[in-house]
Amino acid sequence: LDNVSGEIFYWDKPNFSDTPEKKHLPIGSDSVYPYLVVNIGSGVSIILVRSQKDIERVGGTSVGGGTFLGLTSLLTGVTSFDDAIALAERGDHTKVDKLVRDIYGGSYEKFGLPGTLVASSFGNMNLDEKRAEAKKEDLAKACLITVTNNVGSIALLCAQISKVERILFVGNYLKNNVMSMRQLAYAVEYWSGGKNKALFLEHEGYFGAVGTLLQHMK
Repeated sequence: LDNVSGEIFYWDKPNFSDTPEKKHLPIGSDSVYPYLVVNIGSGVSIILVRSQKDIERVGGTSVGGGTFLGLTSLLTGVTSFDDAIALAERGDHTKVDKLVRDIYGGSYEKFGLPGTLVASSFGNMNLDEKRAEAKKEDLAKACLITVTNNVGSIALLCAQISKVERILFVGNYLKNNVMSMRQLAYAVEYWSGGKNKALFLEHEGYFGAVGTLLQHMK
């Protein structure tokens, strides 16, 4: 981040009812710190970066990309991450998850909970008629939403505890996975009241390796 400009981007209007716009965030080497790195691989590690030499692991979860692929494979029979993502793209998680509106008939205004918010992941699957309606792609999408919401919630809590505004999400889970990027962006913006922002990298697949190389070349 100290050496490459135009690398960080965020989703403007990440709400799924809007058309999102990808915008780049200009950050100089003096203004980038502090930030959280949320590395989503098989599991998740959350790193607080105060400076190049002041780095601390502040959290994580075992529920990550491996969980998404494992559960989706178990429920649908797909065996590759790309196939699981492609299946989820065609799904509707609201046929699987129980929403706030399913409980209260709409939004729960007293606590500011929109009716479309997931109240219980897979919460409709105890009902025979709902199980009969749910297709493989719906189950895959519910797996993706479950994992992504879990990661976003934990990351935001770590950011608030660490008093950090910027949350940088990286890792192979986000490869060709715009759905999860937008879900993370929306969740962070909504639950923080706009105080925190979910950020992403253009070349996150190898950006860390290039940074390590540049550091050792100094």
